[in-house]
Amino acid sequence: MTGKVIALQLYSVRSLGPLEEQLAATAGAGFKAVELLEEHLAEPRALKAMLDAHHLLAPSAHVSYPALRNGLVRLIDVCERCQIKQLFVPGVAFDASRSSARGWRFMGSELAHLAERLHSAGIGLGYHNMRQDFLPLADGRIGFEILISAARGSPLKWQADIAWMSRAGINPADWLKRYRGILVSAHIKDEAPIGTHEDEDGWSEVGGGTMLWPSLWKTATECGAWLLVVEHDNPRQPLEFAKRSLSYLNRFNT
Repeated sequence: MTGKVIALQLYSVRSLGPLEEQLAATAGAGFKAVELLEEHLAEPRALKAMLDAHHLLAPSAHVSYPALRNGLVRLIDVCERCQIKQLFVPGVAFDASRSSARGWRFMGSELAHLAERLHSAGIGLGYHNMRQDFLPLADGRIGFEILISAARGSPLKWQADIAWMSRAGINPADWLKRYRGILVSAHIKDEAPIGTHEDEDGWSEVGGGTMLWPSLWKTATECGAWLLVVEHDNPRQPLEFAKRSLSYLNRFNT
């Protein structure tokens, strides 16, 4: 797979019904690729058949740290069957807001080890940040930095959730540039103006909010993100969100 890929995170359309209906709607919205959730990997043969039926690729999936630790061999088999090239662990497996640096170092070391094993099977592993990853710990350090430092030298990559970085009060572009050596993917979602879209958890369709996506897109792709994943945590109209977001991004996806 070469060049930039725009995928839809299927969490965004979970309210549309069973997976078959989610995939049909995603294809109908114009997407050619999806990012899967761990729950979608339970029946790989059926999953591959549905993806093929709707002419969709699944270059990536989100899986938990416990699933990787306890079922790595099975996950490798699923990835091979469904042509999944990249797995991402969304967030750390502990209360990040109360953790010491020790927990972050442990998680970085664990993910580094798992990344090595997956790399030997031709599959990439990356970490997907959350908001709390960039909030200062009691000693002032940043958990994300500790985790990545502990994994240094391993094949572990990074999927940047840029909107969560923004909500943490940092400048996402600065961090994308700082960690360009491990960046392979970015989640693309948009913050609604303060006090609006409260029934959608404060998110909007991409291009309809306050984030400067033309410049953020440029920075992310120049820093190594080839997989751009469109997402909304709680869309009022999932299908319309998907269509409008893709239409907006296609304006500057060159």
